[in-house]
Amino acid sequence: MTAANLNRLEHAARVSMSGFQDPDASAAPAPRASPLRFAAVALMAAIVLTAASQLI
Repeated sequence: MTAANLNRLEHAARVSMSGFQDPDASAAPAPRASPLRFAAVALMAAIVLTAASQLI
């Protein structure tokens, strides 16, 4: 059996098994909020609160 035949067999097996794959297994994991983004949001909230307190 040649390498081309093996490649065709592998491709055919992947195509035939594609209907049987678990749809949850191929789903990408949910992105997590980075600590840097959290720190930036907290800093912006502190600046807004400080500015609002100065206006009162």
